[in-house]
Amino acid sequence: MFPMAPLFLLAAMVAFAGEIPSGRIVDEVPCAAEPAQSYALYVPSSYTPERAWPVIFAFDPGARGRIPVERYQAAAEKFGYIVAGSRNSRNGSWEVSLAAARAMATDMTTRFRVDTHRLYTAGMSGGARVALGVALGSGNVAGVIASSAGYPDAKPRKTVPFAVFGTAGNEDFNYREMRRLDRELTSPHRLAVFAGGHVWLSSELALEAVEWMELQAMKSGLKPRDQRQIDAMFDRRTAAAAAQPPGQDAYQALQAVVADFAGLKDVSAYAARAAELGRSKPVRDAIKKDREEEDREQREIDQMLSWESQLSSLDQRPSALASLRDRWARLSRVAQGEADSGERRMARRVLRGLAMGVAERTKDPEYRRIVEEFRPAGTFAR
Repeated sequence: MFPMAPLFLLAAMVAFAGEIPSGRIVDEVPCAAEPAQSYALYVPSSYTPERAWPVIFAFDPGARGRIPVERYQAAAEKFGYIVAGSRNSRNGSWEVSLAAARAMATDMTTRFRVDTHRLYTAGMSGGARVALGVALGSGNVAGVIASSAGYPDAKPRKTVPFAVFGTAGNEDFNYREMRRLDRELTSPHRLAVFAGGHVWLSSELALEAVEWMELQAMKSGLKPRDQRQIDAMFDRRTAAAAAQPPGQDAYQALQAVVADFAGLKDVSAYAARAAELGRSKPVRDAIKKDREEEDREQREIDQMLSWESQLSSLDQRPSALASLRDRWARLSRVAQGEADSGERRMARRVLRGLAMGVAERTKDPEYRRIVEEFRPAGTFAR
């Protein structure tokens, strides 16, 4: 499905970066071999062709290449990565995104001294699906940072041959998909959930994601171990876990510490504490409640899609339209509540998700007016 093998199997012929400056974002770099293809770029200020550098190839759903470069700029400067954001890849045609990825990769590996063992992809929404699709097909991507969406076919995997750092807002309509990816995947991965909607990760979270990729590179031997860096990360993560009150959040934080630092640090005490918490009734009940709420959210979506499917029937349309108006209005009232709550977050996810694809699902003008009346703000954002 993803014929990407040639993408990153490129000759490591390195040309000088020439006129491209380091230490600041360049909005547009045309690909030398394909000038119609271009990307935004950040080269760290310490760049020198005397050594090979890891690269993040980033994909935005609307071909806004500068946005991911802005988000990853601080991480790229701190950890020594080149980051490039395609200005051609966008939601829609897989062939368009594939061509953009190939052109960008070819151009980058001829302009700069690139570490071909440490190639990373990143993306948001449809761009995350491109990033994961490229990684699944290429065979030599070290890691993927996927924001607000998962695999191109939306099917979970047990294992993948690269590290995955996922991010999702707790009001993101793809939140459940990212939670499922996290539950199903057993190879190295991590999911960071933040307060927000369907957006690119913040610069702060990008720093966390790239630091996590640094850790994975040291664990797998792609990067020499830096014990001071490992110790500093371990101290921060264990302190954060210890600061959590006993419960589900502490349990999950401890599990992540064990998974990330096993083989690098002695994690036996943290594994024992995680196991103890995992057996406790409050934690088991919290995990069960989360799954039940996810199932309820899916049932809500399925019901509304079922009513939508009845809009094309003359006999069923009046009843379906009335049911949809009533449900949109009720969920809208919940979504506009002043206090944060699980119910408010769920209502926002459901409404935003349904609003996103309504143009493809139905042309019914009256229903489209209902959607416009009740859709929450921020259906799609930066």
